[in-house]
Amino acid sequence: QNYVFALLMGYREPPEGVEVREGLYYNPYFPGGAIAMPKMLNDEGVEYDDGTPASEAQQAKDVVTFLAWAAEPEADDRKLMGVKWLTALSLVLVTAIYYKRWKWAPLKSR
Repeated sequence: QNYVFALLMGYREPPEGVEVREGLYYNPYFPGGAIAMPKMLNDEGVEYDDGTPASEAQQAKDVVTFLAWAAEPEADDRKLMGVKWLTALSLVLVTAIYYKRWKWAPLKSR
């Protein structure tokens, strides 16, 4: 995720002594420093319904968040299932501790 964010935000003029062929753009985060994809994000390139400022960084963050979600759309379901399992296992643990103390209390109190 950090790589994609850095790649989207990393477009700049090449430093002195670095030549970039025609049709390529300089991006230090891309291996070799020259990438064929032009800079796609610009300030105020999008209008958000909630009034969020449409900076390049905000747009890049949104793109990265969407790509992470698109890569694993079932992640939310997995997290919910994990919470359910942890809740159930916690209840089983509490029940087991209570039962152990109840079962062994007469022997311990002799």
